[in-house]
Amino acid sequence: MTQSPKLTRADFPEGFTFGAATAAYQIEGHGFGGAGPTHWDTFAATPGNVIRSEDGARACDHYHRYADDFDLLKAGNFDAYRFSTSWARVLPEGRGQVNQEGLDYYDRLTDALLERGLKPYQTLYHWEMPAALSDLGGWTNPDVHNWFGDYVEIIDDRIGDRMEAIATINEPWCVAYLSHFLGIHAPGTRDIRAASRAMHHILKAHGEAMTRLRARGRDNLGIVLNFDYAVPATESDEDARAATTADAVFNRWFIEAITKGTYPAEALEGFGAHMPHGWEDDLKTHIHQPLDWLGVNYYTRNHHAHDPAATAWPFAKGVKGHLATTQMGWEIFPEGLRHFITRMAKEYVGDLPIYVTENGMAWDDRKINGTVNDPERCDFIQGHMAAMTQSIADGANLKGFFYWSLMDNYEWAEGYEKRFGIVHVDFDTLQRTPKASYHMLKDILAKG
Repeated sequence: MTQSPKLTRADFPEGFTFGAATAAYQIEGHGFGGAGPTHWDTFAATPGNVIRSEDGARACDHYHRYADDFDLLKAGNFDAYRFSTSWARVLPEGRGQVNQEGLDYYDRLTDALLERGLKPYQTLYHWEMPAALSDLGGWTNPDVHNWFGDYVEIIDDRIGDRMEAIATINEPWCVAYLSHFLGIHAPGTRDIRAASRAMHHILKAHGEAMTRLRARGRDNLGIVLNFDYAVPATESDEDARAATTADAVFNRWFIEAITKGTYPAEALEGFGAHMPHGWEDDLKTHIHQPLDWLGVNYYTRNHHAHDPAATAWPFAKGVKGHLATTQMGWEIFPEGLRHFITRMAKEYVGDLPIYVTENGMAWDDRKINGTVNDPERCDFIQGHMAAMTQSIADGANLKGFFYWSLMDNYEWAEGYEKRFGIVHVDFDTLQRTPKASYHMLKDILAKG
């Protein structure tokens, strides 16, 4: 049995938005509706990259089942839904010929949300670079911001006027560093020059999208950044420096570029020599633009130590922590969420609205006798909701929380192995079963 909820909707300010989040490639079924191939299809088809070489061709078949999924959101007393639109579904080759079937799908999806009284929060890019553009270098190509801007205008023409809010990019650290320096996500590159360019070009694309959407009269625009609490493994100066470098790359690079027009010196120690020509001017002309809101994604903390055996920057290694972990092996540390919400407010965005756009945990959920009991996730949610109320008490202008994820889905390099959802998905039958955490949130969010 799960514990009785300790916090409810009444513990949050009037008008606070509660939602759930998903991403296109992870749930839709990219094999449906004329979508073009993405670099994730290529990455997954290469042995060793993804568990069992699984891809998003069918995923949760949200493409055909979205109405039933939205009924679950409505029945769960949620206010809003954060989703992404797929670049490769709209433009199968990334440029040129538009897939009208893809635009029609997002049109139907938007109408279905509004019919249920659910507010649509759109993300324009959640990692599905069209394969044809990946062939041209993807995020390392200096023209990628223009390609992205053209896609943004096409999808905005169809649904932009009905969006509650629009985010340009989801988790640029994952798009650039995890994917081009660590090589863990598509395209799987391990190259500091490629990473440096991707770290910059993703922000230039964000700026291009902001410029074009502003010109079209859109006024509720933001970006979704992920943050990871960086802890020195010991009290040594070397480990403190390792943690500071990790914080600069993971947490400061993107928000400082957007809000201050600078990059952290600790990160430029590694990237500086490999940055694209004219990057300093891009910071002023493209990237340093006002936001209407900031999305904060937070999951865990990590311990960092100096690596005496390392021969290249960042001269550091990860060290195992001591807290309880999720199915992903991530430490459960709700205090980190409070830290980042208040830090963003105090150091970067002031009174700008902040949303927790993702927070959640993976667990090895099992369906037994028709039900899925997940008390660990219930406790996780309660702990992080408490951190949110504390950040509001600290003075942060926190406006909403989107749980990740509405349903179990394709978890990128982890395939279908890791389950983040509050709704269980049987990946053989595609049957949806709300978990205990869903029912807990339904009770928490009930309006008196």
